Amino acid sequence: MIIKTFPMGLIGTNAYLLIDDASKEALIIDLGGDISPIKSELENYGAELKFILNTHGHFDHIFGERDAQKIYDIPVWVHEEDKYLVENLPKQLEKFGFVMNMESPQNIKTFTENDIFKLGDNEIKVMHTPGHTPGSVCFLIGKNLFSGDTLFYTSVGRTDFEGGSFAQISDSIMNKLFKLDDEITVYPGHDAKTTIGYEKKYNCYFGSQNL
Repeated sequence: MIIKTFPMGLIGTNAYLLIDDASKEALIIDLGGDISPIKSELENYGAELKFILNTHGHFDHIFGERDAQKIYDIPVWVHEEDKYLVENLPKQLEKFGFVMNMESPQNIKTFTENDIFKLGDNEIKVMHTPGHTPGSVCFLIGKNLFSGDTLFYTSVGRTDFEGGSFAQISDSIMNKLFKLDDEITVYPGHDAKTTIGYEKKYNCYFGSQNL
């Protein structure tokens, strides 16, 4: 599995490109900005983009998805509880103080807890991890976890936005993510990657020294 990271967009969101080596099938997780650098990588590898997955529906994670759809004509996927956010990108931008004319993604499909996506022979498991938003999820692919804005390097996602809940994000992290193997690599929605084992020890909210 090829994993490429692209920090992009209005506030430095990590977009991820995944390509299956054998089938050359590809997907994007959280396209928060310009599709161009990812398009170049797809062409370099001769890969076919199958779909776009979202860890949640905030504007900085979906900002480039309508433009991508105009090129590739593919669906955008999000948890059913965050679909309303994806459908209302312009209102989100206005609420957060960004004045610009942007279209919401189209052909929006939804998933729920434990749904499975396939990329070649790889299975991508949906883990519902509410707290940052009601429909926040993480994607588990082998020993790789794409955590969106649920779990960061030594930190966690904000819960002071509409629909956020510190009690929920605490439960998501302690009773779902921290039950995973320590060696799993965590690819967050912002900043540097980490591991489940490292966060169990050193996370400033839920690390072992704070419990």
